[in-house]
Amino acid sequence: MSPLLLGCMIDKQKVAALCEEALSAFDGFLVELTVDEHNNIQVLADTDAGITIEQLKQVSRNVEGNLDRETADFMLTVSSPGLSRPLDSYRMYRKNDGREVKVKTKTGEKLTGILEVIDEQTIELRWTTREPKPIGKGKVTVEKNQRLALDEIQETKLKISI
Repeated sequence: MSPLLLGCMIDKQKVAALCEEALSAFDGFLVELTVDEHNNIQVLADTDAGITIEQLKQVSRNVEGNLDRETADFMLTVSSPGLSRPLDSYRMYRKNDGREVKVKTKTGEKLTGILEVIDEQTIELRWTTREPKPIGKGKVTVEKNQRLALDEIQETKLKISI
C-alpha cells in the first residue's frame, strides 16, 4: 500500500449518502455510521420489519461499489443493530411497539413494561403488578401506565426472555 493511501480519509457524509440511497429502495434506515481514523467503516441499518441479509448486502454493495480503493483503502462492515442495542431513535421505538422493554430514566428510575409508542416525543409503558387490597387482606392485580418523554430517558433496551 502506498503512503498516499494511508493518509486519505473516507468522507463520512459520502458513505452516509450511499447508505441512504441503498436503504431507500426498501424503506430502511441508518441506525449508526462510524468511520474511524483507519477508514474502518461500521454501518448499522434496519427496517421497521427487521432487515434481511440480502438487504444488508445491497447496502454493502452500494457503499463498496461507489468508494474508490485507489484513493483510500477501507474496511467495511454492514450489520443490523442486534437485540442488545439500546433503542435510540423514533424508528427504533416504533419498530418495537408492543414489545417488553426495560427503561432507565435520567433520574435513575428503572421501569419494565410493554412499550406503546405515542408519538415522536413520547412513549407509554404498561405493566401489571400485585398490590395490597385497599380493604382487607391479600393482594390484587393492578395495571399501571406511565408516559415518558424520550428526552427523559437515559436508555431503553428490549427485555429478552428465553
